[in-house]
Amino acid sequence: MFSSRFHWDLRPNRLTRLLDEKRRKGAPVLDLTESNPTRAGFFYPEEVVRALADPRALRYDPEPAGSPAAREAVCRYYAGAGDTVDPDRVLLTASTSEAYAYLFKLLADPGDEVLAPRPSYPLFEFLAAMESLRVVPYPLVFHGGWSIDCRALAAAVTGRTRAVVLVNPNNPTGSFLKRDELRFLIDLCRERKLAIVSDEVFADFAFAEDARRVRTLAGGCETLAFSMSGLSKIAGLPQMKLGWIVIAGPAAAAGEAREKLELIADTYLSVGTPVQHAAARLLELGGGIRSQIASRVRANLDSLQAAISPESACRVLPVEGGWYATMQAPRILREEEWALELLGEDDVLVQPGFFYDFESEAFLVLSLLTRPEVFREGCRRLLRRVARHALPAEAP
Repeated sequence: MFSSRFHWDLRPNRLTRLLDEKRRKGAPVLDLTESNPTRAGFFYPEEVVRALADPRALRYDPEPAGSPAAREAVCRYYAGAGDTVDPDRVLLTASTSEAYAYLFKLLADPGDEVLAPRPSYPLFEFLAAMESLRVVPYPLVFHGGWSIDCRALAAAVTGRTRAVVLVNPNNPTGSFLKRDELRFLIDLCRERKLAIVSDEVFADFAFAEDARRVRTLAGGCETLAFSMSGLSKIAGLPQMKLGWIVIAGPAAAAGEAREKLELIADTYLSVGTPVQHAAARLLELGGGIRSQIASRVRANLDSLQAAISPESACRVLPVEGGWYATMQAPRILREEEWALELLGEDDVLVQPGFFYDFESEAFLVLSLLTRPEVFREGCRRLLRRVARHALPAEAP
């Protein structure tokens, strides 16, 4: 009766069942997986709500690409970081997830393939399946820092490959795209007629400057490329449901892509009028919220690194940006056992690395967005638990 898209086993896993049991019993769980900024104790000015009270919202005047004023506001956001973007290259969406859906519709037919990084956020499988596409992973490799395995990526391209997905910086490794990697990708994509889909929602959350780094493709690209971002991360406002796609590349290809994306967007017209009228003010206010988030994630990372002694049996892998830290734990336990033991014995919730398709053991992913007092105590308990097993750290 139902579509074959729904092929996943959606039964709760062991960690979810244990968490539900803990919460039913009222256990004070220290959640080190928090990803929702509106629940993380940040200050939101009342102007955020007032920005939605624009009388113009009472009039419905749909624009498939989004209102010119909202798209111009997005361009000012990029200009603040030194990138020139023309409003005609911007198309608004209700979220980055919807942006993926639009781009997969634009670029691929059912049965086609898109390349996506591994490890990375596990949303791609769901988004691609909803468009009847197949995700083919390409590896990120760790040698003191994370990088794209360019040879493996090139080998993964087939006659049905239509796009290469980047997450820049990656979630959860926090690694940015480097200029030499971009050069490789441009040459490969031009040769094989592929598009680049660049998810840049964490681009504003870098921990240090690096001249090798590519922050965004929105300012331009030599091959067809699409940059995605939105209010969810850069303004800490996921509930406002406003994202966007910036189209870059050769004029002819970019122009055709815009025409087809507008047709897709016109089919759904999903972006609300109130948030489009509020976009300029929300992006302005978002700067202050973004600063709070940046300070929080930096401070939590610093506190975690300071808490790990040279003798510790675990370590934090180098991270360049984003909201997450990856901790390597001793392989005396598998990731799932570490997560279950921490939750069951210490009331600390972390994510095991296999949630993100880490290919080896044992990695635990921690959200740096967590309230500082919760983060510090949760990490203290985690490190105490690791110390009890008293095994030396192992290389990934």
